[in-house]
Order: sequence, then C-alpha cells, then structure tokens
Amino acid sequence: MITVAAAALLMSGAAMAQHTCEKGPKLKSYNYLEVQGGLEWTTTDAKIDKLIQPIGALSFGHYFTPVVGARLHVSGLQAKGRFEQLDKDYKWNFLTTDADLLINLSSLFSCNYARPLNVILVGGVGLVNSWKNDDLNAIVAANPTLAPLAWDNKHHYSHNLRAGLRLETNVTKPFGLSLEVAANNMSDRFNGKTNDADDWMISGMIGLSWRFGHRYTKPRQVVRQVEEQVWVDVPDTIIVKEKRPIVTEEQKKIEEAIFFQICQSNSDQASGTDEAIKKVADLMKTSDDATFTVTGYADKGTGNATVNKMYAKRRADDVAKKLVSDHGLDASRLKSDSKGDTVQPFAENDKNRCVIITGEGTFKVTKYEEYDSKKITTKKVQKTVTREVVEEEWPSCGR
Repeated sequence: MITVAAAALLMSGAAMAQHTCEKGPKLKSYNYLEVQGGLEWTTTDAKIDKLIQPIGALSFGHYFTPVVGARLHVSGLQAKGRFEQLDKDYKWNFLTTDADLLINLSSLFSCNYARPLNVILVGGVGLVNSWKNDDLNAIVAANPTLAPLAWDNKHHYSHNLRAGLRLETNVTKPFGLSLEVAANNMSDRFNGKTNDADDWMISGMIGLSWRFGHRYTKPRQVVRQVEEQVWVDVPDTIIVKEKRPIVTEEQKKIEEAIFFQICQSNSDQASGTDEAIKKVADLMKTSDDATFTVTGYADKGTGNATVNKMYAKRRADDVAKKLVSDHGLDASRLKSDSKGDTVQPFAENDKNRCVIITGEGTFKVTKYEEYDSKKITTKKVQKTVTREVVEEEWPSCGR
C-alpha cells in the first residue's frame, strides 16, 4: 500500500514538474494556526471497532519556504484499550506534544502555489504525557497477571515518533481545510500492556486552519543593454538640374498689334485689350534706347473716312496714354500717329480696327540655360543603436 502511494506521489510530482512558472509575485513564507478533530485508534490485540476514540489537536506552524515548514502540534483526549478475554475496556487520558517537519510535495514540483490541493508529508518527534489510568489499575488489581507492568495513576511519559500525510486546500487563501492521517509510535507501556514491541496510535483528523503573514517575492530591477534598429536623418548632397537666366542684347525691330471692337477707341471697353497692351509694354521695357510709334487704324468697310480717322486717332492716343500712365513708359520715346482707313495693314477687314506699335533699337533678350546644382539635404538611414532599459525580473519560484 505504501509503495503504491509513493509511486502515485512521484507520478503526480513528475506531472507537476511540467508546469511552467509565470512571471509575477510568488509565495515565500507564511504562518498558520489550525484546529483539528477526528478519530484515533491505539493498537492492541483487540478489534479495531472496539478501540476507536475521538481526538482533537491544536497547532501553530510556519512555512519557511513554500516547500519546507515546521509546526508545534498538541493533540490528545482519551485513549482506549481492551482485554478481550475479560470483555472489559479501559481508558486513560493523554496529551502529545510534537515538533513536526512539513514537506509540501506539491510545491516541491510546481511553482503554482495557488493550486486547489496540496499533498504534504509530515514527520516529527515529541513527548506523550499520560495520566488517570484508574480503569486499568482496577482490572489489574483483580487480575495481577494480566498487566504486571501497568503504570499507576500518576503521570507516565513516553517518546512519540510521528509520520503522516496531509491533504490541504489552497495555501495562499486565509482559511483552509485539511485531512491528515498519521501514525504515532510510543513506548511499550503506553497502553498498559507489555509485549516487547512499541505501541502505535493511528489518527485521522479534519482541520480548519487560518493562514496569515503571507510574504511574496518582489521583482528586482535589472539593467539590460538592448540593440535596436532605428531610422536617422544624415546629411546628403544631391545634384539637381536647374535653369538660370542669361540676358543678351540684340539689335532688332518689333511690331505688335492691339485689336479693337467696332466703334471702340477706349481699350477699357474692349475685352482682352488690357492684356495685349501689358504684353507690348513689357516687351518695350526690354530696351533702353528704342523709340516707338503708336499708329491707329480703322477698317474701311465700316463708317466713312471722317469717322474712321477720328476712331483711329482716339485708339492711338488711348494706347499711348496707357503705356505711359499704367505701365511707366517714357513719353518722350513714344510717337502717336493715325492713318484712319487710308491704310489697311490686314487683308481681313475687321482686323484693321487696331493699333500697331513699331520700334527699333537694342533689346534685352533673356534665355535660360540648364546647369547642375548641388543641394544639401538629408536622407533616412537605418542604424543599430544600443540603449539601456530597466526591467523587472521575477524569480522563477518563491523558494
């Protein structure tokens, strides 16, 4: 039976060893108080059912680690013996005080201390104090040969060696239940009979415990060097194509026409005329010495010579005025003239309602050439950098 139980414990331990501890606080130690009650059987040559008695216990314990603990255990009440040949029972009082070692087999193989059930091995040594042996002494007085070495009513002391097994609920909770079975070894005179062999008491008790003073592991601060890839901006030079103006002076003639609508001489009334005048003005400004003639015209297909001459002159004067007042040209470099409808510069009749600006001199001509230009910019580059990080490191178990 013992071999089977040991094998079962080893198998359960091996299974629990597969458990992987998670990060976080782990139980280190705790205290407890426990009250127990149950039944005990003091072995002798009588039948078991005739010798079973109630037993109670009180203990104070401390677990130094989740695996190893110790307790001071006090148990007792009344023991019972029997003479079958006389069909007589006898009782006496006893109190056992033990110092026990506790080995939590479940915690030995697993860091999960919040498990619902723990298997605990108990072993200890102590002292048994027995007294009030009136029943046995009365029987021996009538039958002296039955137990010649029976102790009297005074206190009798004996050693106690204990071995047992406990099943206990989650030890991280403040309250718990337990089931404990133990075998206690005493001197041959404990039950008053002598047979040259130590007496035994087998007990089974259910307990209620209060756990307190739980201590848990704390993480330690660990500085680690961490390498990581980052993108950084670094200076970079690139070549870009750009254009730059090159201004040259050329001797040339210009001739630009500005067109009017029928019966119009004021360029403000003609859609698009202002834009045309600005274009001509910009061109005229590229020369510092050229002189210009602003000549007005009218179409021969409309009106008569007198009216057409009037419109042609008004057109020329209006354009000349705008070139000076609106675009800043030097009036001394402008000459206004009018041809009326005597001259038709264009074959298309309607185009002859116009002003033609002519000029000759040195003009600035702007051309653009392409060249390579260096630009300072930045580019993204991936680099490996090392930095220090502070991490919390948890011990794997709270042992």
